[in-house]
Amino acid sequence: MKKSFVKKLLAVSVLASLVLTGCGKASAEKKTSDSATSNATSTETSAEAPAQTSADGVRKIVVSHSAAYWPYDLLTEDGGSDGFEVAVLKAVDELLPQYEFVFEATGDDSDLLIGVQTGKYQIGVKGAWWTEDRSTKYLFPEHYIGASVTGIAFRTENADQIKDMQSFADFSGLLVPLAPQNAQYTIIENYNKNNPDHQIILEPSDNFSVAEQYQWVLEGRYDAAFVIKTSFETTVEAEDGEYHQYADQLTYVPYEGIPTYPLFTLGEEDLVKAYDEAWEKLLEDGTLDALQDKYFGYSVFDLIPEGYEIGYEF
Repeated sequence: MKKSFVKKLLAVSVLASLVLTGCGKASAEKKTSDSATSNATSTETSAEAPAQTSADGVRKIVVSHSAAYWPYDLLTEDGGSDGFEVAVLKAVDELLPQYEFVFEATGDDSDLLIGVQTGKYQIGVKGAWWTEDRSTKYLFPEHYIGASVTGIAFRTENADQIKDMQSFADFSGLLVPLAPQNAQYTIIENYNKNNPDHQIILEPSDNFSVAEQYQWVLEGRYDAAFVIKTSFETTVEAEDGEYHQYADQLTYVPYEGIPTYPLFTLGEEDLVKAYDEAWEKLLEDGTLDALQDKYFGYSVFDLIPEGYEIGYEF
């Protein structure tokens, strides 16, 4: 029931938001036009003012999160806050008696981003990747909160020959063109730099619909499309997905996990430190593994490149 509700929320803009929302370069942080969910708010909080400290010394922290980005962040049917990133922050909150986290969902990226910048919210989660531009506007913790999994969708008839990015490159490397301003374009650029003997054919192009990408692959015009895993799961694999008619004809293999981070308001160094310390405890006691299994069914952390650190070129 939860996922069916999400599909309805995603009807207007899921494809664009999964590709770029929280994952793109600075240009992706412009105000979205998703009016269908822009006023959605969680009933878990009525806070709209900067964080306050109660008489007993507990400071209220307002967390803004995306309303329709399953399984990362979600506004539930009953007005609650759910999703992997939300669940991690709820677990973090349990370990921080000096803070009380309250959650507010938004369907408007600009509200979340500007709200964290101005201190309306002290934390924002939206499947956000680290970018150099964002690092000047927000505090990033040492530890990521999740990962956005990228990969390729290709014709199932070629599944015996295509097992990963390198085997796809050896098969043909003929990838549906990507817009240069998209973060996915940079990922393929860096893949080619690191794999000179297994090159992907990377062509720049304007944005086009996901439906066109899948159709071009099935027609043989290209041999694979580079897409976010959650987008493929939501729109192709799901029985009520918009492109479920392609489910038997397309296969997906993941490439890498791109870490996602909570965004903190500048000046919140103590809060960031507390988050990092709590995250380490949650990793040690198995909570993070359990939450990954619950929301993804596998470990997204395992797909993050070994030795990753902020500024890593994918």
